[in-house]
Parts: sequence; structure tokens; C-alpha cells
Amino acid sequence: MRIPTFRPFLLAQFFLALVAVCPSAKPETSDRNAVAIDASERVSAPATEFPRMGGQSASGHTIRVNASYLTLDGKPWLPVMGEFHFSRYPEKYWEEEILKMKAGGVQIVSTYVFWIHHEEIEGQFDWQGQRNLHHFVQLCGEHGMYVFVRIGPWAHGEARNGGLPDWLLKKGPTRRNDPVYLAYVQRFYQEIADQLRGLMWKDGGPVIGVQLENEYSERGPDAGKAHILTLKNLALQVGLGAPIFTVTGWPDFDFPPGEVIPVFSAYSDGFWYGSLKELPPSDVYLFNLRRNSGHSLLYAKFNQPDESLSGYPYFVAEGGGGMEVAYHRRPLIAPEDLAADVLTHLGSGSNLYGYYMFQGGANPEGKLSTLQESSATDYPNDVPVISYDFQAPLGEFGQMRPSFRELKLFHLFLEDFGESLAPMAASLPAQIPSSPEDIGPPRFALRSDGQHAFLFFNNYLGNDPLPARIGFQVSVKLRSEEIAIPNKPLNVPSGSYFIWPINLDMSGATLKYATAQLVSRLNQGSETYYFFFAVPGLLPEFAFDSHSINSVSAPGSVISRDTGTTYIRGMQPSPTVAMTSRTRTNNTIHIIVLSHTQARDLWKTSFHGKEYMLFSPADLFFDEHSVDMRARDVSRLRFGVFPELNFRPEQGIAVKKTGRDGLFFDYVASVTPRPISVAVEALITGAPPIPVKMGKPFEWRDNVPVALPPQDRDYDRANEWQITVPKDVLDHVNDAFLRIKYAGDTARLYSASKLLDDDFYKGTVWEVGLKRFAPEITSTPLRLRIVPLRKDAPIYLPAKAWPDFSSANSVGIVEKIEISPEYEVRLDIGSKSESKRDSIH
Repeated sequence: MRIPTFRPFLLAQFFLALVAVCPSAKPETSDRNAVAIDASERVSAPATEFPRMGGQSASGHTIRVNASYLTLDGKPWLPVMGEFHFSRYPEKYWEEEILKMKAGGVQIVSTYVFWIHHEEIEGQFDWQGQRNLHHFVQLCGEHGMYVFVRIGPWAHGEARNGGLPDWLLKKGPTRRNDPVYLAYVQRFYQEIADQLRGLMWKDGGPVIGVQLENEYSERGPDAGKAHILTLKNLALQVGLGAPIFTVTGWPDFDFPPGEVIPVFSAYSDGFWYGSLKELPPSDVYLFNLRRNSGHSLLYAKFNQPDESLSGYPYFVAEGGGGMEVAYHRRPLIAPEDLAADVLTHLGSGSNLYGYYMFQGGANPEGKLSTLQESSATDYPNDVPVISYDFQAPLGEFGQMRPSFRELKLFHLFLEDFGESLAPMAASLPAQIPSSPEDIGPPRFALRSDGQHAFLFFNNYLGNDPLPARIGFQVSVKLRSEEIAIPNKPLNVPSGSYFIWPINLDMSGATLKYATAQLVSRLNQGSETYYFFFAVPGLLPEFAFDSHSINSVSAPGSVISRDTGTTYIRGMQPSPTVAMTSRTRTNNTIHIIVLSHTQARDLWKTSFHGKEYMLFSPADLFFDEHSVDMRARDVSRLRFGVFPELNFRPEQGIAVKKTGRDGLFFDYVASVTPRPISVAVEALITGAPPIPVKMGKPFEWRDNVPVALPPQDRDYDRANEWQITVPKDVLDHVNDAFLRIKYAGDTARLYSASKLLDDDFYKGTVWEVGLKRFAPEITSTPLRLRIVPLRKDAPIYLPAKAWPDFSSANSVGIVEKIEISPEYEVRLDIGSKSESKRDSIH
């Protein structure tokens, strides 16, 4: 997780940008939206591979790194990476969360190894239970997931001391080539290497990458590049050799050339800022050839590539997968915030996109102290003691959030078409926005090899809506032709973002362009099915090179031909095949155009080596032998599958075939909903608000202090409720979520005197998964304590999140508490003995 370090000369411009006023959005005229982009230059082959990176596994597979992208077994590879902190999640649920990530299109699991989680007491290493790194990585490998270990030693991640143990800080200088420090680092690295023995890539294992340090800005003879090189050599000496070594490229990049790849971040907001107002528009929503993006960017250097990075591929390690909340600043992140961020970075040339976080979690219990970042340990932010939910696509208790489905659309695309995209260079039009606040020029980019391309368009800017683009049309200049896309200008709504293919080879047919977003494909012998979705507010149009197809059938659509191009318009989004064509190479292609909402319900997997498309509103995850469906509404426990699939539902569950929905064979599970009541009793109300205390000022925040959170003793005089959970709360359900709708400052949930979870109020419903705490949740009533929120609290909350104070000066109330059960249906494909997941069911 990043906290920007600012040099003094940046501070003035940063805080001027922080209070900048965004101009109001006005409709654009059509002549301003008829634009051009030149991608006619031939893309040269990438420079020689990095000689000190890459490698071959024991099974003969290869990973290489060149100046532009990764290759896997000799083919360009553009993977998706997602952060999952194993030590912040119960071990018995790791496997299903790994499978959820895989179902969402993530291919690489990245994880910090927090030193303090494993050696909180000097000399006493703990690799058991949810700290069992070996087991976690082993599970990833069993399910075909690659692993990137972030070994620090300083990791940050909102952990206490950035992950360094308290005792280590007393030994002397850290994060430099100090002999005492390095001796302890070598011992820690050796422990990690022992955990990963047999799991490194060279040994046939899943560990393909190692990140050294984090957010490193130290300079000097014993720091900077010298220290990074020393850390790499220590890692190699103990056996932590991997095809890829990285280091974060922010807030500075002083790294040993050719030894590590600098990786970057892309957050649309940040809890670390001191501002109590909305931040100005972020440059993450611009197409930007400068790699270091986010609100910390010096806007005067926007879009100026750093020449020192020209020989390195552009990788993002911390694209915002959500955002943590600090006591003083509590941003809310929408799915569109994350999706538009991904799109602009892919369009700007990123060839690996990693999310921080993809899986939320909770801090483990410390032996000597709590383990969160706090001002008590001289750090600038106070985060919750337990919760590290991060508003991630997969929540603290494994909830699949709407952002999971929105991001999955990009991941499915990259899985099937990333091999074509990775070698393509990024190009921007001649006229681009002059700053993140500039709403004038339309925001788009092209990735192209000179003949084939993908057009990336973003008309989303979070809290600062961009205008509709009236009469939008792009003239794309390629090596051998110039294409107007679309054929006739169209109006692009505010808030739209999409990727359009150009000259896409579809099994021998050339798709000149489509005004629908490509999602996935399914090969079935000589027939291939291509899945698109209609961008909301835009009518799908497909234009084919007439010479590449022999026939076209598109019932209900309008087909026309003009100067060698065949146009298909008027397709109505549905799961039905919208168009079928026989190509000149005697292949058959089928096109399915879904609505945006329908596309979120699309899943792709394989069973016993054969690919399938699934279509379901339930939350799905799967391995080679089974499918799990989960939902809180039993009417969502249904799915379609193509091609047809034989399966066996688990005992006691009836699954009925209901016919076909277009392409898909439909099935519905019969599950009886089970209402679960909860008893809530107010014990203490009317508690007064606590006085506001301000923390230590930090230079990078312009020496402005921020508010400190309530202390433990403040909860002893907070408002309190008793919650009694039924003893059978987990019978016949996968989980039961306690949903607490409240208004207040902070809240904590206890079982007797044990703190189970905590929350900083941000206007959303607080959810706590109860199965994690069984059986203690039913043996004694739970206690909910809420510290009242002051009307004059010096904190940032989005405007819509502030509660109604009426005439009061503070509020600390419960509006509603309920239990929401989550139902599960499991389908076995193949014999039960083949499944690797029997142990968790």
C-alpha cells in the first residue's frame, strides 16, 4: 500500500492542486469530438530480454522478461495479479478464496510476508495456522495460480511498523546496508526460503516473482540502489530465486539497472491524505504515458514519460482494488472507480495489472500488541485494529462485491486476447487533456501493432462527471489504411468507458471494428463463439471486411454492404447468438451480444480439460471437478452452461433443467429460504461524544495534524447494544452475515471481552460473517459499542455519507440489525475422490 513521500518542492504544487476547482461540465460540440489518432508506425520487436531475469521451471515451462512485456512459454503474456494477505485470513477458508480469485480472472496471487506476523517475539518464528506461508502457496499452485511474494523486509500494508517487529527497531538503523540489520534480514529471508522450499518456479512450483522492499526512497552509499542490490543478493543466497524481481517505482526510483523491474500504483483516492474535502480529479482517469500516477503526481509533468524507464516493461503492482479507511479520512470507492482506472492503464501501455487489494482481510491477533498501523507507533494514519476489508472485490469475509463482476469483464478479455494486446504499443491523439481537471478533449488511446489495434475510451471521472461526447468518431491511421470508427458519428454518454477491437482476426474473419466491448471467446472445434456486451447508451455495430467472410446470418438485425465492408446493426442484447458467419478459411464464428448487466453474469472455466461458459447471477467459483454457487437470494441459485455439461448436485439438493436461454442450457436449484431472526437490546444510549484529539503533524502533509481515533477506554463509555444470535444460525447455510446499519463515529463488536471486528463509519452497512466466529457467537450474546460521531468532527466523509444530526451535536445510533444467510449449492463434475476441496466441505 502506498503513502507518497513528497520532496519539499512538490508540496506547494500538490496542495494547490488539492484545492483546485474543477470547471463545470458542459456538452461538447460534434466538431470537437471528431478526432484522429496515428498508429501507422511499425512496432519494433522489444529489446533483448533481461539477462538476469526469467527462467525455466522443472517441468520445462519458461517465463521471460523483455523491455515491453512478459512471455510465458514463448508467447506474450499479460496477466492479472491480485493481492491476498494469507496471514490476514483464516487458513481453512484460503482455498475457496483462491478459487474465487481464479473465477474472477486473476492469474497471479501476490502477498506480503509481514515480518511482525511471524517473529513478533525475537527468535520465536510462527508459521502455523493462518501464518502458514507454505500451505498458502501450495494451495495456489494446486489450482494453477502463480504467486508473487513481497518479502520486504519493510512491507507497509498498513501493518504495525510497516511489518518490522518492535524488537528489531531497537537494534539500530533499518532499511539500509547496516551489518546488524542485514544479519537479521538474512535470517528472516532464510525462514521464508525454508517455507517456500520446493515451491519456487525453478523447482516446478508457482512462485514466479519476488518484490524487494516497498515504497523505498532512501538515498546514499548504504541505501538506494546499493541496498536493493544487497537485498536481492541475500534473497538469491538463501534460495529465493525467481524469474521476476521487482521494486516499487514510487515515491522514487533509485534501483540497480537490469536487476529489478520498477512497478507502479494507481489509486483513485487515498486515506493517507490530510484533506477533509473531496480530492481534485485524479490523473488515473487519463491516458498517461507517465507511469507514476495518482494524486501525488506533479501535474506539470503529466504525460511526460521518464526516459530512464524506457527499457523496462510497464507493470502496475498496486492498482486500486478498493481503498482502506483511516480514522481521519474515509473514502468510498465505487465499482466504476476501479474499472475506469484499469482501462486507462491498459490503454496507456501497462502489461501487467495488479490489484491492491483484491481480497480483503483482518489483522491477526498479536502476542504483544495489536498489529495495525497507528499514530501510537509514530505512523501517520490510524486504521481499524482488526478490519482490513479495503472495500476489495472480495471482502473481509469473502463477499463477492459488485466490483468483482465489473472487473471480471476486463480479466476475461485479457485471458483470451492479452497475447495480442501485450506487444501493442500505446498511442495518444495529438490533442489530449492538459491536466486531470481538463474536461475538453475526449479521453482515448490506442494500443496497436500498426495493423491491428484496440481503442480504449474513458468518459468517467468519479465525482466530477465528464460531458457526453456528441458526434464522437475517431479516424484511426494504421500502416495500410485509415478507418473511421464508427462509420457514422455517435453520442457517447457521460460515465462511459470501453474497449473496441480494430482489425480483429476472428478465426479468419476480419472484424474492422465493433462498437461493443469484447469479453471472451469459446473454441468448439471449427466453430468459435465470441462474447461481447453492448456499452450502455450505445447501439452495437459490427463492421467486417467483406472479403474475409462467405456468409452472414443475423436474424432481426440490419445487414448492409459498402465499399468492401459488411455492417451489422440493430443487434438486441441477449444470450442468443446474434450473428453467425462462415469465414473464407471455412471456420464458423458466432457472436453473442449481452447487455452490460448480463455480461457481469458471464463466467469461463474448464472441466477435465474442456472449456465452458457459465451464465449465472449467483456467486460462482470452481475447480476442475466442481462448481460452487452461493447467493443470499435463493432465486439467484441458477445457471446456464454451454456446451451442455453432466454434473451431480450434492446430496439433498434438487437441481432441475428448465430448458434453454438462448445459447445456454439452463438449470435451477431448489433451495428453501430460511429467515433468521436476531434479538437486539439497547443497553446504553445517550453517551456523550468524546473530545477531539489531534495527532502529530507530518511534513509530507504540510505539517497539518489530523484527528486521532477513540482509545480503548472510550468504548467503555460508548453506546452499547446486546445482540443475541440464534444457536442454529449456521444450520443449512454457508454463512450468515450480521448486517449492522448504524450512524456513529466508530464501532466495535465483541464476544464477551474479545474484540471480533471493528469499523470506521462511512455511511455503508457494516457486514460481519458469523461462521468465522463459531461457536463462540452462539455461546454468549455479542456486544456492539458505538462511539458517537460529532457534528463538528474534523474527518473526511463523502457528502452523502454524513448522517442526519437534526438538532443534535452528535449521533450514535443503531438503525437496523439483521442476519442475511448465504446459501450454497455445490455441483460435482467427475468423481468426488478427484476433488481437491473435500477437506473444506
